[in-house]
Amino acid sequence: MMTLAATALRFDRLDHSNETLLHLYQHLLRPRLIEEKMLILLRQGKVSKWFSGIGQEAISVGSTLALEPDEYILPLHRNLGVFTGRNVPLGRLFAQWQGKRTGFTKGRDRSFHFGSNEHHIVGMISHLGPQLAVADGIALADVLDQKPKVTLTYSGDGGASEGDFHEALNVAAVWQLPVIFMIENNGYGLSTPSNEQFRFKSFVDKGPAYGMDAVQVDGNNVLEVYSTVKRLAEDLRQNPRPVLIEALTFRMRGHEEASGTKYVPQSLMEEWAAKDPVENYEKWLIQEGILTETAKHNIRETIKAAIEAGLQEADAVPMPTADVQEEIADMYQPFTPDASLNEELRMKNEELKNDSPNNSSLPTRELRFVDAIQEGLRQSMQRYPDLVLMGQDIADYGGVFKITEGFVAEFGKARVRNTPLCESAIVGAGLGLSIKGKKSMVEMQFADFVTCGFNQIVNNLAKSHYRWGQNADVVVRMPTGAGSAAGPFHSQSNEAWFTHVPGLKVVYPSNPHDAKGLLCAAFEDPNPVMYFEHKMLYRSLSGPVPEAYYTTPIGKAALAAEGNELSIITYGMGVRWALQVCEELNVSADILDLRTLLPWDQEAVRQTVEKNGRVLVLHEDTLTGGIGGEIAAWIGENCFEHLDAPVRRVASLDTAIPFAPPLEAAFLPLQRLREQVEALRSY
Repeated sequence: MMTLAATALRFDRLDHSNETLLHLYQHLLRPRLIEEKMLILLRQGKVSKWFSGIGQEAISVGSTLALEPDEYILPLHRNLGVFTGRNVPLGRLFAQWQGKRTGFTKGRDRSFHFGSNEHHIVGMISHLGPQLAVADGIALADVLDQKPKVTLTYSGDGGASEGDFHEALNVAAVWQLPVIFMIENNGYGLSTPSNEQFRFKSFVDKGPAYGMDAVQVDGNNVLEVYSTVKRLAEDLRQNPRPVLIEALTFRMRGHEEASGTKYVPQSLMEEWAAKDPVENYEKWLIQEGILTETAKHNIRETIKAAIEAGLQEADAVPMPTADVQEEIADMYQPFTPDASLNEELRMKNEELKNDSPNNSSLPTRELRFVDAIQEGLRQSMQRYPDLVLMGQDIADYGGVFKITEGFVAEFGKARVRNTPLCESAIVGAGLGLSIKGKKSMVEMQFADFVTCGFNQIVNNLAKSHYRWGQNADVVVRMPTGAGSAAGPFHSQSNEAWFTHVPGLKVVYPSNPHDAKGLLCAAFEDPNPVMYFEHKMLYRSLSGPVPEAYYTTPIGKAALAAEGNELSIITYGMGVRWALQVCEELNVSADILDLRTLLPWDQEAVRQTVEKNGRVLVLHEDTLTGGIGGEIAAWIGENCFEHLDAPVRRVASLDTAIPFAPPLEAAFLPLQRLREQVEALRSY
């Protein structure tokens, strides 16, 4: 266990003025007095939960005040001093903890799970580690804009065991990002002591392994924290690179109040109580003649009065009432097409939206599916100078499918960035870039690998706007699908994982025209978009694609074929299969290409169901849990009176995807599609 507790605090004022020293004192005292009040309110049932930072205030206060006000900080549960140090209004802060609408999340999240761009703070999610990568993205934006800024992010010693910690530090080191990683080492991850969390002696041992400087500070000494962070920040602004700071400290209360502290030896509690950051600094100021007893009393009373005023303000606000439409709408940032398009292009876009892919009157030429994606990506890079591409091997190599080949020569390595193998960190960095007003694309080398970045997508990107109004302007490209005998880990159709997540948009083109148009639309849209592209269509399918920049509207389906015997509702490779089977069997069918899976076009589905009365829902994904089940259920609830036969679903087997071609062919739904189309037609 840490031995620093036995050492008395020694304050070195260096060249700090009395004004600075007293400023630090006031900010150190404020979170302590707020916490003492919150603990009373917690017992009274007026606050639902509390994560105490008593004993650790010097870290938050010292590091926050050492930075410039417009430099971003990404705090955790025990960093109340960050919020008070940035002068967040207490009325709003208390309303946040009470779940009131005037809080920062409109009652949708609790504690410090919020951000405020006004105060340059990005709050945590409960998974702890993901915000470290968000800090990377914020710092990357500053580097790209050549702004001499630093970003500060916190991690506890327990949270540093997460893979996100490693990924974020590694990316920051490789890209030389000016991020200060502040490790609050308080000896416990909830109740688990450090010797059951890790075997290294000190976190400063980790810095050199990542290629970054690492220093250790007494986390209870506000002057040491302040001076160290201030010195490092000044250096990093001129010489961008990451640095790790290990702040040794101790929390004097439970992980949260219900946890208690029975697992902590009493002797350890007594040692660290003697190092209380507030009491020791206060005594030193008095001993040095910097603070008088009268001034101490006046400062405390002023803070207490501000606390009471903030509580009265928050208490006066009623608990929120739910507006269902508002709740749904706030999952996404409102978006209308870019008005800066010239009139001619706007008219062409409108024409495209109203025409089918084969009826466009714009100048077109035949492009392969893969080339249409490349063109949409290139034109979007030209259109959005702040768009940054990130992915494994996408720079000089051009990506494993060569979609970004030549992009480095045209756009430079700053915007076309090879990444380490760390999907979670790169998705998180995308959110950080969004916070700074930039767009980003993250390429998954294969859709299967998105599992390594799943948490960032579904808990950070998808929920950010709903929680605190910060959109995630990130497109995640997903090469997907089977047919190449690539086995269980390079062939999955995993789009249904994301159609269940409000806050995301999911698109899946079936032809070159929509491949380009949907990708351009995904970049225009300020919300997170999962863009699925079937690998087997890359070089096997060609079609007419307009030369000009255009968008295919997200959320709108299109008829790939029209007929009056039955309707096949599908997307992606399913469209190709449906066209093939209907031609083979001479079936006259509506083939409705959904194109967007979230939100999917309910009106287009209704129209084709009402027209034909016989419906088959097809997808390459496995049957159970696929989006086809959702569509079939919706048809049953909303179009039952128009059905002439039960809705049929055709999909892949409920197994993993096998490697051997005969097994893969049996897994895929093509033969079952033939059987079900014939059965439905003759029902």
